[in-house]
Amino acid sequence: MIDSHCHLGDTQFEKDLPAVLRRAREAGVGRCIAIADSLEEGERCLEISARYDEVFCTIGVHPHVSSRWSKESMSRLTDMIRSSKKVVAVGEIGLDYFYDNSPRSTQREVFRAQLLLTKELNLPAVVHCREAVEHIRETIAEVNPPSVVIHCCTEKWEDVAPLVERGYHLSFTGIATYTKSEEIRRTIKKCPLEQMMIETDAPYLAPVPHRGRRNEPAYVAEVAKLLADLKGVSLQELDEITTRTTVEFFGLPA
Repeated sequence: MIDSHCHLGDTQFEKDLPAVLRRAREAGVGRCIAIADSLEEGERCLEISARYDEVFCTIGVHPHVSSRWSKESMSRLTDMIRSSKKVVAVGEIGLDYFYDNSPRSTQREVFRAQLLLTKELNLPAVVHCREAVEHIRETIAEVNPPSVVIHCCTEKWEDVAPLVERGYHLSFTGIATYTKSEEIRRTIKKCPLEQMMIETDAPYLAPVPHRGRRNEPAYVAEVAKLLADLKGVSLQELDEITTRTTVEFFGLPA
């Protein structure tokens, strides 16, 4: 089992990361993708991935902080990505029109620039989308990046179906286990299993029955159980398929 999206560089894991990764292994989570949503967090993820064999990482500039993007950002981001074979994607990038922490025009400019970088480096894009799916689709169609995953997918099936039809992927979190998440569960039922991944987005969005606690990679097993039930397959089959998809998507060692 692989947690395809967790923020191990978050300060909430500073004091007990070894224990967090030990609990993940005990829960059957063999690998984790540590996601950076700023260049600063990227430095921490590079350090963590160098220290732990089972941790790979991504680096990108999140829409929340895209207003900090400068002429030097692209050069620094590119150098960081090229500095280690443990960097397996550009992300977390995207658009967030719910919080609007950065101007929307800036978000779109920075998102497009980083999507173009995925083409230059032939790497996947890990995409954040909140209340911006139309512009996400438009930008992706314009740039045509090699591979994309919409992380923490909460969109209606009709809104993301065009992306799935293009061969892109959706990833689901513990939000899908919440009582009021009927629309997300409908999207899960509609999406081909081979185009799905599982994640925690730790330390955020802990699934039931851990809701209200700090999330961590071990809890991705709860997401896997829900998806297996919704897709009508065994947990073992769900694990095998999502693991294979994640390995292929990120180019991880077999």
